[in-house]
Amino acid sequence: MPAAPKILAVASATDLDFRYGCTPAWWQIWKGLYEVGVDLIVTPYRGRAVESPWWRTAPNPLYREAELFAGARGVAARLKGDTLLRRAEDQPEDTLGDRLTRKTIWSYVTPRWQRHLDRILERERDIAAVIVFTVPMAHLRGIPTHLRERYGVPVVFYDGDVPMSLPEFGGMDTGFNYYHGADPSEYDLVISNSEGGLDRLRGLGARRAEAVFWAADPELFQPAPVEKEYDVFFYGYGDKFRRESMQALIGEPSRADVDIDFALGGKDFRGDVGNARLIGDVPFNVFSQAISRGRINLNVTRRSHATVYASSTCRPFELAASGAAIVSNPHEGIERWFDVGSELRVVSSADEALAAYRELLADPGAAEAMGRRARERVLDEHTYAHRARQILDLVGLRAPVGARG
Repeated sequence: MPAAPKILAVASATDLDFRYGCTPAWWQIWKGLYEVGVDLIVTPYRGRAVESPWWRTAPNPLYREAELFAGARGVAARLKGDTLLRRAEDQPEDTLGDRLTRKTIWSYVTPRWQRHLDRILERERDIAAVIVFTVPMAHLRGIPTHLRERYGVPVVFYDGDVPMSLPEFGGMDTGFNYYHGADPSEYDLVISNSEGGLDRLRGLGARRAEAVFWAADPELFQPAPVEKEYDVFFYGYGDKFRRESMQALIGEPSRADVDIDFALGGKDFRGDVGNARLIGDVPFNVFSQAISRGRINLNVTRRSHATVYASSTCRPFELAASGAAIVSNPHEGIERWFDVGSELRVVSSADEALAAYRELLADPGAAEAMGRRARERVLDEHTYAHRARQILDLVGLRAPVGARG
């Protein structure tokens, strides 16, 4: 049996309290890598290092500085009367403040992170690859070239937010515009959640770009033995890039049929949610239970992802693994992952959404059968053990064992 490959993961965060959209998925990918035999070391760019049964950690070398910076951004947002420093949804400007921030990071943060990674590679000695998980690419400028030249190790950038992370969208307001001031050609490989975004990544300079779609851990996401509480349930963080779809799938139908109970989890919804009742945050450890409490679960994909072919998001896989009856807004390429009509429903308007809700609510058996088929599809094709083996293959490493579950 080949030895376990050792991978160093430089992660945007390991602490779920930060509510970064990718962090729960990173946990599942890292667990998937463990399941196929990888010895993983995770060091976070934001927050404290969080140990788990599936990986080792190295500390955040600039924890205090990062928290002070995040606090300053929060104060700046509050002075503007908001909770976040928001960017435009289309072609956001690379402002003078953005450029000054990058220069400060390059002079102070980047060299300290380079020394930190040097220490880890010198201590471990047999690191087979370094994978950067959605740390703003510009902040590590020069480090991939240094690591490759000094240690002969491949360096991979994993962007789980394409196309929203691209300069023309600018990413979530909780973070940075990844690619302003960055050089993707420094990386041996750029992995993307989006097949349709690969040409754009190559246009930005990536020498090699490959798609690895999101998935779900079927042990974490599975049908829960709970009572149904909501007719139609949606959970998400904010409505940026999906305000119109939320109006069509939630706002208008909830007013058109007051007998249907709509429940909306999450926060930072600034558009039309109609008569949906707001239930607030749903802790990640009970998320699959919340899904199972809904007779119908919504997948409302942000416009940035829905309009670029096969730009995967976590949510349809999580809902499917939980056995949910899924109703989704249109999403280019969704048929790559699920059989539309059999494993989930897609609706294009408020009228279509309302008709689908009434049909599924009137026939709970059919809704449950659709959810079972969706979960079977996940088990066959869309677990993180599947994705972990794909990542190792792309990086040129062998998985020493099959999946442990």
